[in-house]
Amino acid sequence: MASIIDGNKIAKGIREEIGAQALKLKQEKGIVPGLAVILVGDDPASQIYVGRKERACEEAGFLSRHFGLPSQTQEKDLLRLVDEMNRDPAIHGILVQLPLPGHIRTEAVIEAVDPRKDVDGFHPYNMGRLLEGNPLHRACTPLGVMELLDRSGIPIEGKEAVIVGRSNIVGKPLALMLLLRHATITVCHTRTRDLGGVTGRADILVAAAGKAEMIRGDMVKEGAVVVDVGVNRLPDGRLVGDVAFSEVEPKASHITPVPGGVGPMTIAMLLRNTLNAFRLQTGA
Repeated sequence: MASIIDGNKIAKGIREEIGAQALKLKQEKGIVPGLAVILVGDDPASQIYVGRKERACEEAGFLSRHFGLPSQTQEKDLLRLVDEMNRDPAIHGILVQLPLPGHIRTEAVIEAVDPRKDVDGFHPYNMGRLLEGNPLHRACTPLGVMELLDRSGIPIEGKEAVIVGRSNIVGKPLALMLLLRHATITVCHTRTRDLGGVTGRADILVAAAGKAEMIRGDMVKEGAVVVDVGVNRLPDGRLVGDVAFSEVEPKASHITPVPGGVGPMTIAMLLRNTLNAFRLQTGA
């Protein structure tokens, strides 16, 4: 049976570490990291995510500003707000919750954020720095995956890593992060032939395709480390990942659960990125 990687426990420890650092900065410098979170519309899932991020900021002693905008907000008005936050010295990180309404160009909004305040790690400047091996802010979810591997004592160098999913949010940046740590990388997607044959080679298998339980037991080799990034709600209301947990757990050496695996790490990495952005901008 696999060792379960407890993302809740690891993320809690990281949040406590960050909170202690923020308290020390407040005591010594009289200033704290500030995060602005912008939510456009009333998507229920986004509201839940934003609420969790705000609570985590408050627990860590950060300044948190929340801007809830109606779904009919025009692109120019959102860009104006982003510009205000770019120029606000009390704000060191800006997060625009995705997805945005269809009439707003996501790329335009991402590119409007000051790269130094881009704690989501999605700005082309930050993606480009990651590509050339000199990262500044890195995308939170793949960074959380890397932290889970490291804190679980799982070696990366020389391992064959397979990622199922090629999104800009997870798959692509994670491939680059693993490559920087000297893993051999394969990225799979909807056009991949013999998916099970490819995933079956993986020492480290990351499922990030957004398809419920698509990774079955016969697609995973004995002793693989399996990281499940997916979160899917079934018709009966259950939350499951992209991995068929009951089939894969007996074969894996380590596995992340859903919920309680990668999800909590995303918020912990958001706090870390915000703290790093604060240090960058203030010299503290």
